[in-house]
Amino acid sequence: MSEYLYKIQPTRLGMLTEGPTPQEAEIISTHFNYLQSLTDQGIAIFVGRTLNTDGSAFGITVFEADSEEAAREIMDNDPAVIAGVMRAELFPFRVVLMGRR
Repeated sequence: MSEYLYKIQPTRLGMLTEGPTPQEAEIISTHFNYLQSLTDQGIAIFVGRTLNTDGSAFGITVFEADSEEAAREIMDNDPAVIAGVMRAELFPFRVVLMGRR
């Protein structure tokens, strides 16, 4: 297994500055459930987001996959990406240190 990171950013900045539309809120809920499922399955190592609300805001998912193709499939199946609410980029990644919480 290799580690990957996918970074997501909203396609509409107003979702952060003004709040999501009802449709966006529903998609984000489905997105959260998807990430929760990846975590429960032991695929996602950690998931988080920045708390700023400007154009530099982003979220990340660090996860394991058998190949870059499998990693891309995980990223592309994120409901927020499918719906176009978020744009995503995939990176090969390696966790070097991780503390306990």
